[in-house]
Amino acid sequence: MTETIVLLDMTTPERADRLRALLPPGFVLTHGTARGEEHMKQIIADADYAIAGQVAVSGEVLRAARKLKLLHKWGVGVDNIDTATARELGIGVARTTGSNALAVAEFSIGLMLSALRFIGYGHAELKKGHWATGHMPGETFLLSGKTVGIVGFGAIGQNVAKLLKGFGCTILYAKRQPLSVAEEAALGVRYAAIDEILAQSDIVSLHCPLTPETTNLIDTKALAAMKKTAVLVNVARGGVVNEAELVIALRNRVIAGAAMDVYSVEPLPGDSKLLTLDNLVVTPHLAAMASDTFAPTVSRMFANMAHVSRGEPVPEKDFVV
Repeated sequence: MTETIVLLDMTTPERADRLRALLPPGFVLTHGTARGEEHMKQIIADADYAIAGQVAVSGEVLRAARKLKLLHKWGVGVDNIDTATARELGIGVARTTGSNALAVAEFSIGLMLSALRFIGYGHAELKKGHWATGHMPGETFLLSGKTVGIVGFGAIGQNVAKLLKGFGCTILYAKRQPLSVAEEAALGVRYAAIDEILAQSDIVSLHCPLTPETTNLIDTKALAAMKKTAVLVNVARGGVVNEAELVIALRNRVIAGAAMDVYSVEPLPGDSKLLTLDNLVVTPHLAAMASDTFAPTVSRMFANMAHVSRGEPVPEKDFVV
């Protein structure tokens, strides 16, 4: 019997073909062709398995599924999936823990460099025919030798720390449960409370999940506690930063700059005030995207679905509910 997997995100026919090339025997793949919950409800209705990339999956969408066995997150963060309703309906939820950690970590370093050196600004100005040398919106700074505060120190945060070693940075980190002394020594990092990270860091890089505790973690008060020369990087979740208060802080040069790949509303609306700032780098949720990780991640998702199809449990590291 053939089972159906649906990718709830919109995708191109070419990318869908890349996915199909990795399908195990006995599975077929369909995918989203439009945005919005009504479309997701239509395409999930007869699916045995579903994949969610950047789309939010509400309880209403899950209730439209007539025979769904497993909803698989393409990535790690499940804050935009109604896991309570999934549990109620007996729908399993899984994720690919750590699969995009290096891709996101490398992207984070890229955002740090872009924000510190106004790379994005210079690029945009030159495309408009303006030679911006000597006319940058602020001072430019090296990454080398700086103090970097990493908020959230799972697989991504730890990979960021490893990459920063080559820049000779002092690395502070915040985590619910601090690492052991031996683990800290191996990574060359030191645990610090969030207040110390904000006050001491030249770059604050966010890698924490979105929870009630981290929602609006970076607000007016937090931004005022940072150095005026500091840069904020957010590749975690949009809701970790109060975007309206960040706009005000960047306009008033409370901090020097910021870089964001995630937003409270995605896709980012074209009239967002975030798009009006010359000291903010914005990218459209690209951090996890790297062709190198495509096949391993997709194969792992499909393997988890095959486990469920055979009546086997999803491996513990990927199991959510």
